[in-house]
Amino acid sequence: MNYIGILTAVAVVAAVGLFIGIFLGIASVAFQINTDEREEKVLAALPGNNCGGCGYPGCSGLAAAIVKGDAPVNACPVGGETVAKAVGTIMGVEADATKRMVAFVKCRGDCEHTHMDYNYTGLYDCQMLNFVPNQGPKSCNYGCQGFGSCERVCPFDAIHVVDGVAVVDKEKCKACGKCLAVCPRALIEMVPYNAKYLVACSSKEKGPATMQSCTIGCIGCGLCKKNCEASAVTVDNFLAIIDYDKCVSCGVCAEKCPKKCIVEK
Repeated sequence: MNYIGILTAVAVVAAVGLFIGIFLGIASVAFQINTDEREEKVLAALPGNNCGGCGYPGCSGLAAAIVKGDAPVNACPVGGETVAKAVGTIMGVEADATKRMVAFVKCRGDCEHTHMDYNYTGLYDCQMLNFVPNQGPKSCNYGCQGFGSCERVCPFDAIHVVDGVAVVDKEKCKACGKCLAVCPRALIEMVPYNAKYLVACSSKEKGPATMQSCTIGCIGCGLCKKNCEASAVTVDNFLAIIDYDKCVSCGVCAEKCPKKCIVEK
């Protein structure tokens, strides 16, 4: 047996291992990334949903942005005021008061109130509407077709399709914005949690055309605007719009609306 060859091989392997160990040790020091300990604390204070509603890639991305000063301490829509205060304490700043927002679907054109052009059988995906005849079986091309893409992307089980229309449970909604991003018709918007009256329609058709498609669609008559003493209601493109900062929740707009498309929440 050639012991010299064996010993030589062992020595070579040991030398290579020693060299790699030294090289990795030096590299770990040279390329070490110093992490601000506040970043870990902020990350621990965040909800951990990684929903992306803050505009950053998950909670770790937001934590890094807050520590760098690129994002405010109240940037997490899911955590709300409680998390904002906790993060503010970590960062040594006072968190600004946050207004809770929730998603709202601007449509009530369910199977009872909207006209159906045909019976649809196929893939239920809102992103496919451009490839579906007349952009969906419902006559109204502005309303919810009830294909449920928003329901499937909601990480909080806050939105469900009920009788052909998506409906948001505002108690479960965390305002992450995923439903807004997936709706091709921009039917979903963020509204204040305590907003009492909302316009449940998105149609920009003239009154006669809207009435042919949906019995409870906004016809742009302007009665809501004329009777609002707070000047909180305007009509643009035959569609009523409520300014929530001006609205005093008197309910006159909903009372005067002939189509009852202004709903109380």
